[in-house]
Amino acid sequence: MGFKSFFSKKKKETLDNGLQKTKEGVWSKISHAIAGKSKVDDDVLDDLEEAFITSDVGTDTTLRIIERLQERVARDKYVGSEELRRMLVEEISDMLEKPENDSDLDDFEVRKTGEPYVIMVVGVNGVGKTTTIGKLAHQYKAAGNKVVLGAADTFRAAAIEQLDIWGERVGVPVVKQKMGSDPAAVAFDTLSSAKAQGADVVIIDTAGRLHNKIGLMNELTKIKNVMKRVVPDAPQEILLVLDGSTGQNAFEQARQFVAATEVNNLAITKLDGTSKGGVVIGISDQFKIPVKYIGLGEGKEDLQIFHPSEFVRSLFENVEC
Repeated sequence: MGFKSFFSKKKKETLDNGLQKTKEGVWSKISHAIAGKSKVDDDVLDDLEEAFITSDVGTDTTLRIIERLQERVARDKYVGSEELRRMLVEEISDMLEKPENDSDLDDFEVRKTGEPYVIMVVGVNGVGKTTTIGKLAHQYKAAGNKVVLGAADTFRAAAIEQLDIWGERVGVPVVKQKMGSDPAAVAFDTLSSAKAQGADVVIIDTAGRLHNKIGLMNELTKIKNVMKRVVPDAPQEILLVLDGSTGQNAFEQARQFVAATEVNNLAITKLDGTSKGGVVIGISDQFKIPVKYIGLGEGKEDLQIFHPSEFVRSLFENVEC
């Protein structure tokens, strides 16, 4: 078995194991809803609707899934539970926003342009933001990139210390200043240092608070504008980190941050600890923002690039019908 084949197998095992609670919980209800059925009647649709809603897919997205399923069944003349499972995988996969990854690049590989690829990370405290940054740094470095971190969450001393610990753990430099420093100044210094070092990827942490949306918006806008003085296209990625185990609270956080800044990618964390993994589907569908990364465990390798069809197939694989 070659390296890539081994890596792909390990990645699939991580995905399957990370989604086990969701598969054993809510998605088992889906298998019971369609098991042995020879047609899609109102009872089947009602059971499916309940299963999706209780997995925090969200009411609007659930109704879209049911509507698409009804149209598909009418068109394809559904004849059995296996066919219905296949239809569900295809329709849900098709609904999800696709990350704008270069198709010819491997996971965590970036195109070398002479300028660093800059990721500005936003999200409230407690969602796993700093841990996600550390895992991102590890994965991008493992893919052959030179990575630099910026501790622009100067609101909390603990945030700077946590990022420093992760930098040491994964072996990447962290640019920082003292608590209370201007976050934009930290971002400017980080990009300047990264550019001088010939870094490929820069990941900037930001303050995780939402008590003042206007203040947050102004701070994030200032950080973005200052970074553009060093790298005109920065940040290429504004990544919102959400805790997948918080269900509807994650939806509300997404609403707040999407209103405050131009989020263009999502990271959903802690999916290994919840039976409500459907939040990935609902948030991607409702906000029309692609989920780019998913967190499936505590290890440095347990953060993956999100591939919608692989995610949905994993949820439905090995579930008895």
